[in-house]
Amino acid sequence: MLTLDFPGSRILIDTIDDAIAKHSATAITDSLRNSLCRLIRGNEVQLPACVFEANTDHYARRELYCSEKLGYCVVAMTWGPGQGTLIHDHDGMWCVEGVWNGALDVVQYERLEAADGRYHFRPVGSIQAGPGSAGSLIPPHEYHTIRNPSDEAIAVSLHIYSGRMTHCAVFQPLDEDGWYQRAERQLGLDQVH
Repeated sequence: MLTLDFPGSRILIDTIDDAIAKHSATAITDSLRNSLCRLIRGNEVQLPACVFEANTDHYARRELYCSEKLGYCVVAMTWGPGQGTLIHDHDGMWCVEGVWNGALDVVQYERLEAADGRYHFRPVGSIQAGPGSAGSLIPPHEYHTIRNPSDEAIAVSLHIYSGRMTHCAVFQPLDEDGWYQRAERQLGLDQVH
């Protein structure tokens, strides 16, 4: 169901539909990552103006499309200055994330162990991604953080999930040694207009 019609929305949806026809999560995410970079750098797709409006108290999640037939979901996220996430997962779903505007710091984590309701992580890579760049996450390699490093600029990213992401696990730091406490977080959506 198309949540919002915007210039190039049909091109975006057709591109995703074509990638979803691939035979594996790796082939799907590789195709989506390459296509998303091309679409962001071109002018064929123009996201709705509302996705460039930040919320002051949280990063915004706006669902632009969810395919009833193929199950995937497209969410635009708007990151105000300094806004970001805790370490989190994607509830077992693959995802392709592309930076549309601004820059984002992305840090990937490896889960080393779990004991007594605590989880031990270590960072295994980080990038500062700018407009036209995209990455993918395939479980079990899905633990990461995202943050807008700017003190004044808004960042916008487009996320394509294998399904509707309504919740995830987030990990609160417990100490300086990389141990975290897991919590479930329900994910809301901000209004698309």
